Amino acid sequence: MKGKANISGSVAAGFPSPAEQYSEGALDLNDLLVKRPAATFFVRVQGDSMTGRGINDGDLLVVDRSIEPASGDVIIACVDGEFTVKTFRMGHGERGTGVRLEAANPRYPAIVLKQGQELDYFGKVTACIHRF
Repeated sequence: MKGKANISGSVAAGFPSPAEQYSEGALDLNDLLVKRPAATFFVRVQGDSMTGRGINDGDLLVVDRSIEPASGDVIIACVDGEFTVKTFRMGHGERGTGVRLEAANPRYPAIVLKQGQELDYFGKVTACIHRF
């Protein structure tokens, strides 16, 4: 993003607030959303499998490749050559081992990694930007 926008103050998300309006100064979304520039990329979402996590078709995801995934993180992965955004789960099943990639829309089944399947991890989703 080129240039900086100004923060014009704050707004109540509950009941209206009589707080006086003020300007907080310049805002650079790179400063706000990108902690490690060399390891960060942006990707546009296609599809609706993650709507339950607030990720919609057309949203822009901020992804940090330097963060190791933990169970429950939303990640970008490639399974057998197909890219996907899903919730990463580690340690499921009878023995508490294995990897599962869960959608956040009941219309889509989880991807349960089986022996011989290839999983490449591309990064943790650290932010989601969407328009109304």
